[in-house]
Amino acid sequence: MNKIDAHQHFWQFDLIRDSWIKEDMKSIQKDFLPGDLLPLLVQNGLDACVTVQASQSEAENNFLIALAKEHEFIRGVVGWVDLQAEDIAERLATYKSCPVVKGFRHVLQGEPQRDLMLHPNFKRGIAALQAYNFTYDILIFPDQLSFSAELVAAFPNQKFVIDHIAKPYIKRKEIAAWKADIEAIAVYENVYCKISGMVTEADWKTWKQEDFEPYMEVVVNAFGTNRIMFGSDWPVCQVAATYEDVIKIVKDYFSAFSKDEQAQFFGLNAKYFYNL
Repeated sequence: MNKIDAHQHFWQFDLIRDSWIKEDMKSIQKDFLPGDLLPLLVQNGLDACVTVQASQSEAENNFLIALAKEHEFIRGVVGWVDLQAEDIAERLATYKSCPVVKGFRHVLQGEPQRDLMLHPNFKRGIAALQAYNFTYDILIFPDQLSFSAELVAAFPNQKFVIDHIAKPYIKRKEIAAWKADIEAIAVYENVYCKISGMVTEADWKTWKQEDFEPYMEVVVNAFGTNRIMFGSDWPVCQVAATYEDVIKIVKDYFSAFSKDEQAQFFGLNAKYFYNL
C-alpha cells in the first residue's frame, strides 16, 4: 500500500437525504459504490482509499464500515458522530472496537453558526476524540479558517486535517485573505491539509491547470511536504472533472518534486495521519 486516495465518498443516492446534490450536479445523482471506484484506483496506480462520510448520521458509519469489511482497498473510514452529545465518550468507545474507523468530521461549512467549532460542547467532543486517538477532518469555507485556527491551538495533541484546502474561491481567483489564514493555521504542527476538492471550487466548465497552481503553492509552502495528502473527492469531483483529470492536476504540479516528496504526498502522509 503505497499510493492512497485520502478523500472519497460512497453513497446509495437518496433524493431527500442527499439534497445537497443540486440539479446542476445531476451527473452524481446516482449510486457510487466500491465497484465503481476500484477500476479508477487501479487505472491510476493507487492502492487504497480513505472513505469519508457524506451524510451526518451513525447509519452512514455503519454503511461505510460494512463496505470496508467487504473491500480490502478501503483502509479507513472517516465517519460522523454528534460531538456535542452528552454520551460522546460512550459513542467513541463503541467505534474504537472497529479498527477501520480512523476519525470523524462534521459539515461545519454548512452551519449557520460559523464558529460552532468553538462552542464548549463541540470542544468537549474534540477532547474526547483525542482520548480515543481519533483524527478530525475540518470541513469549512474560508470564512471559518480563523475560528479553526483557534480550535486547533486549543488541542495541540489532536490530529486535524483541513479538507479541500478550505475551499478557496478559485473561480473568482481570490487568494489573498485565504492565503493569510492558511499560513496562520499551518503554524500548528498537528494540522495537515488535503489537496483535494479544487475542481469544484473552480469554473466547472472552463477551468485550466494553471488555475490551481497558485493555491497548491500556498499550501505546500505553508504545510511543507510532510503534512499534505492527496484526495480525489470522487465522485463529487465528477461535476467538473474526471478522476484522471484530478490526478493529472496534482501529478503535473508535483512532478518537479523529489520522489520522496511525491511518495509523502501520494500516500505516506495519509498512512501516518490515519494510522492505516
